[in-house]
Amino acid sequence: MENLLFSKSHEWVKIEGNKAKIGLSDYAQHELGDIVYVNLPSVGDKVTIGESFTDVESVKAVSEVYSPVSGTITAVNEELESQPELINNAPYDAWIIVVEVSEKDELLTKEEYDKFCK
Repeated sequence: MENLLFSKSHEWVKIEGNKAKIGLSDYAQHELGDIVYVNLPSVGDKVTIGESFTDVESVKAVSEVYSPVSGTITAVNEELESQPELINNAPYDAWIIVVEVSEKDELLTKEEYDKFCK
């Protein structure tokens, strides 16, 4: 969990150079309940700060996932197609996409995010 930043829409981001790995926070997966499907975007798709890039389906509802960065998707976690529950089991290991970043949103540290969630 070190070096993770968070968005107010409950995504985590790990910045490595000009790439950002993005997934759902533990808070988000807990609120969603058991995740049964992840609608993965495609490599090459563009993402924009604050706009949905995919959705996840849980036993409770379908929820949009919003991008905390703008850029181009360079990788998708295809394991989530057959094992969407990985997000519930290990949310900070189960990344959804990797983006080559052109712009970042205002991201929160873990401490700031914990305060925001309360």
